[in-house]
Amino acid sequence: MAERKALPPADLSLALQSLQGWSLTNGKLHRDFRFKDFTEAFGFMSRVALLAERLNHHPEWFNVYGTVVIDLVTHDAGGITPLDVEFARTVNTFFG
Repeated sequence: MAERKALPPADLSLALQSLQGWSLTNGKLHRDFRFKDFTEAFGFMSRVALLAERLNHHPEWFNVYGTVVIDLVTHDAGGITPLDVEFARTVNTFFG
């Protein structure tokens, strides 16, 4: 499992380059996912929830109809960690 130590700014910048669709917003990895309807959005959220349990790392997220917003940060590390990057990378594989 990935480390739970905040990434230095240079490493975070490099990681962001490899995370399609993700940005740095308010000190968190952020991405909006759009689906055709609530059922697709909910199915995606279910897959993400199973990942969160497996990694024991739970996102901040929000859902309205076909939109799912995810923010990732490791609060006890005080920033974005390799675990957040791994989580975002895996979530991308669930989309599309």
